[in-house]
Amino acid sequence: MPLLILGLVLWTLAHYFKRLMPEVRASLGNAGKGLVAAAILGSLVLMVMGYRSADFIPVWTPPTFMVHINNTLMLLAFWVYGSGAAKGAKVWPGYKMRHPQLTAVKIWAAAHLLANGDLASILLFGGILAWAVGSVILINKAEPEWTPSEHAGSAGYIRHAVITLVIFAVVAGIHIWLGVWPFPV
Repeated sequence: MPLLILGLVLWTLAHYFKRLMPEVRASLGNAGKGLVAAAILGSLVLMVMGYRSADFIPVWTPPTFMVHINNTLMLLAFWVYGSGAAKGAKVWPGYKMRHPQLTAVKIWAAAHLLANGDLASILLFGGILAWAVGSVILINKAEPEWTPSEHAGSAGYIRHAVITLVIFAVVAGIHIWLGVWPFPV
């Protein structure tokens, strides 16, 4: 569990570095980008190692239907994330919200909190959820002005739907490969 917590702390500090210490970050120039990237990569390694090695400590037992809710929310999370990733015109809700990718991370974290009731999951997904909420607050405080994007046409929606389904299938495949069955049994 200590590796998981250390990874979450490093993840948060690396992402908040620019917002909390902008002068220090600016003084590092391009070298700062490498430092932050290395810290984020290290935090991911620590979180994965910490999560996979953590003892299973049950806190609550999610009902089996939560798997359905989790998978539905994951489809939504991939859709919302991609709606913010497109350059130029965006599909819904990317053109309506300022932080669709951070919103997608919040959906992802909440979905996993609903489907997993052990302590390590609560720490990991709850920690990432808290980081995403804090990120939105920090960004909005530092940059209060925002201009909505243009709306994408029907071709953009079709392309986005296909990409969302492919990503969902790939992520489900990765879960299966790692030994975690992501569907109801």
